[in-house]
Amino acid sequence: MNRVGDIIESHWAHENGYYGKGVGVAIIDTGISLHKDFTEGGNRVIAFKDFINHYTEPYDDNGHGTHVAGIIGGNGYSSKGKYMGVAPACNFISVKVLDHRGDGNISDVLAGLQWIIDNRKKYNIRVVNISVGTSAKDSLDENSLLVQGVNATWDSGIVVVVAAGNNGPGPMSISTPGISRKVITVGSSDDNVAVEVFGNRTKDYSGRGPTPYCIKKPDIVAPGSNIISCNISRFVSRNRNGLRFHSADSPMMYTIKSGTSMATPVVSGAIALLLGANPRLSNREVKLKLRESAVDLGQHWEKQGWGLLNIRKLLE
Repeated sequence: MNRVGDIIESHWAHENGYYGKGVGVAIIDTGISLHKDFTEGGNRVIAFKDFINHYTEPYDDNGHGTHVAGIIGGNGYSSKGKYMGVAPACNFISVKVLDHRGDGNISDVLAGLQWIIDNRKKYNIRVVNISVGTSAKDSLDENSLLVQGVNATWDSGIVVVVAAGNNGPGPMSISTPGISRKVITVGSSDDNVAVEVFGNRTKDYSGRGPTPYCIKKPDIVAPGSNIISCNISRFVSRNRNGLRFHSADSPMMYTIKSGTSMATPVVSGAIALLLGANPRLSNREVKLKLRESAVDLGQHWEKQGWGLLNIRKLLE
């Protein structure tokens, strides 16, 4: 996150006292590990809901959700500040809807979104990060269940931030629910380099607009290639009786991942900084501020949307 901080100017935010303290960010993903970057100085994993295995103790048997959380708000404890997330004082609400392979059912995502709506006041959930999606043909409808789910979450007053997906560079390659006209859809600004995404070497992967309904997407872009963030900090093994948790720290506290899944939490973290400073802002006002502060990269709108996230301009 050190390189990313220079690009999006999150270092300026931290130097000027913006940390996103107390802002609840819900993460729809594979879960969350109790990494030291989340727990040292006070455990900021304030809620965990598991729709896969129905455990009550936070865990992540894949690693994707922990990496996303680190981008949003790891405090850099394990790296002495080198790999600090965007909003290092925000709170995490982890909603596990994906299994150890990163697969999931639409019904669990919808249940997770409803749980977030129902608990938004209890945990001060102001942002929900959705670094997951589908490109199945029957989902590319504005009336699909996933789009209805994120729209209902937006209508409850929560800022919904969704990945554009990794199916670019062709037109109309935005994943669902990123096709929703209400949510903030995030693409990768730096997908011009070849990276590994889910085991495949790829380039120009970020989903491009428009949507099948001619809605301009993505809305904004942020760095998503070769992002260093938190790794699973304790081991999870499986036996016939279910999952077993091992308290020993992982030898690798950080790892590298790429994709719009990584660009999305950069924007979610920036929004947490904004709402920490201006808690009365509505989700519509947040979206407008993102649009007004984005930096034009000189690319076609179907690639860059409004442009590159710039936190200094967002907060000033």
